[in-house]
Amino acid sequence: IMELLAPLMPSGIRLHNSKINMKAPYVGDSVEWHQDWAFYPHTNDDVLAIGIYLDDCTIENGAMYVTPGSHKGPVYNHHEHGYFCGAIDPDEIKPEIERAVPLTGPAGTLTIHHARLLHGSAFNRSTKARRFLLQAYAAADAWPLADLKGGLAAFNDKIVHGEPTLQPRMEAPPVRIPLPLRPDVIVGSIYDNQSILENKFYGTLEDEKQAIPAE
Repeated sequence: IMELLAPLMPSGIRLHNSKINMKAPYVGDSVEWHQDWAFYPHTNDDVLAIGIYLDDCTIENGAMYVTPGSHKGPVYNHHEHGYFCGAIDPDEIKPEIERAVPLTGPAGTLTIHHARLLHGSAFNRSTKARRFLLQAYAAADAWPLADLKGGLAAFNDKIVHGEPTLQPRMEAPPVRIPLPLRPDVIVGSIYDNQSILENKFYGTLEDEKQAIPAE
């Protein structure tokens, strides 16, 4: 992975976060259209995510759709009624959704997507699981605008290539801080953020469950 990333981030590389997005058969939830940048803006946008398919990834089990080239376009509003919801009103990006393409592939496939790339994924409508390992990386001189999550020592410990720096590289990408959060929503994942979105592109999981074939 470092061999792939080093040419893209010559100033050094820091692990930002790591997670597994799991979609169980029939009940794996959708992820509404969004840009990762909305969740963690930095001083520059040399920020991306590496994805590794732990299962075969198909349209039926909820492959991620992306809009090619959208990382060079606007940073869209991820707020609704004044609160950060971690998703974009699909009516605002209808042409972008219409030209999106699915990232399908066998287990072991590796993907790279920029933090400003528009993407989303549907429900798992198949009998097979879809597990997707995601690791976000930032350039060593890209500093988060919110907080360091554990202090400077922990922040520097996440350097995986090159050396830490106390000189952030300042650029001018569009930024909208992911605050405030709605006080009645406990946020532990993107699903919690997006639960308050009223105009959903993919609908709700409860609606989807109604379409599950009877045994």
